[in-house]
Amino acid sequence: MNTNPASNGELGQRPATSSPIVPKTASEALRPEAGTPPPKRSRASRSQLVVFMNFVISSVMLMVLAAGVAVYFGKQEFTEPGPSANGDTFLVKPNTGVQDIADQLERRGLVSDARIFRLGVRAFGNDSALKAGEYEIKPRASMRDIMELLKSGKSVMYSLTVPEGLTVEQALQRIADETALSGDMPATIPSEGSLATDTLRFTRGATRQQMIDKLLADQKKLVDDVWQRRAPDLPLANVEEFVTLASIVEKETGKSDERSRVAAVFLNRLAKGMRLQSDPTIIYGLFGGKGKPADRPIYQSDIQKQTPYNTYLISGLPPTPIANPGRAALEAVANPSKTDDLYFVADGNGGHVFAATLEEHNENVARYRALQKKQADEAAKTINTSGAGDGNVDKPADAGAAGPADGGDDNGGDAGAAQ
Repeated sequence: MNTNPASNGELGQRPATSSPIVPKTASEALRPEAGTPPPKRSRASRSQLVVFMNFVISSVMLMVLAAGVAVYFGKQEFTEPGPSANGDTFLVKPNTGVQDIADQLERRGLVSDARIFRLGVRAFGNDSALKAGEYEIKPRASMRDIMELLKSGKSVMYSLTVPEGLTVEQALQRIADETALSGDMPATIPSEGSLATDTLRFTRGATRQQMIDKLLADQKKLVDDVWQRRAPDLPLANVEEFVTLASIVEKETGKSDERSRVAAVFLNRLAKGMRLQSDPTIIYGLFGGKGKPADRPIYQSDIQKQTPYNTYLISGLPPTPIANPGRAALEAVANPSKTDDLYFVADGNGGHVFAATLEEHNENVARYRALQKKQADEAAKTINTSGAGDGNVDKPADAGAAGPADGGDDNGGDAGAAQ
């Protein structure tokens, strides 16, 4: 009988082979045992390519993150209110690039950062959409507001007005004095009466020559159009005489309801071979395109001064227009009133009274002189002054009272309202 428990596989049976038990100290027994070591890195993971790719990916991610942050803050600055508290006008010259525009805006204190403005404009696809012109930048306008304004082309507009009745020289002086225009004046002065009487709208930087060319073209078109619609049998030889007479009508009256009747008087006198006897022609003959000084009246002696324009002394029309006539004066001459009037005289209230006969005209002149005397007496009482005049002193002529009533020739006539 085998009494060895190990040979029967019973509990407590020891393995056939075992390592010897090594006794441990208390400190060794409490020390943690080493864990399972990590697997060794593969040869592929240690290659330079993998290391480089890891670096690239990390760099790209950092760059994307930085770009996102930059775009966020850049967009905020692009749309937030700008630095200018008062606003200003800003001029974009033709063919100016976005970079130059951005730099100028920053120097003027209208944007906070030229680079952000430039990048913002390009991000919106407006790199070539900004238009030349002068713009009114509102206070605290954002970069985006400025971009949209420059993109719209809504420039600051200026006005140049050439009123009816100015001479060419006077009109050119207005053009020369307009500081918003650029460029030199022409070396040759256009012919009298050749400029349109109009108000032109323009942007800063437009040239003076452009304004003159526009006025010349507009007047030629207007004159040609009205001349084509003229009444038949006008006693005018050509379009030049048409413009000349229209300029006289323009200077004789500023009342719209009188122009066609004043034109009829002059046309009736031309048809009968009578002298026109118009005061404005005396003035132009004496002073030319510069015009009469405001404080200089027409004297009796002026009526007898020989000039090519003095229609008291010459027959027919003067050699050129005496001013730039407007549409209304041209229309009045092209289609005058149907009357027998040969005379008119000032009524003392800014208008005229008309007459078909010399007798009636002289009565009108007498009434006008009586009104003048009454007004002079009242003025003298008001200022409480008096004085004796010299009978040899050259006295101012009566406006609109030339002709037989003043001892002139028996053609009669009228000087109209001296201007």
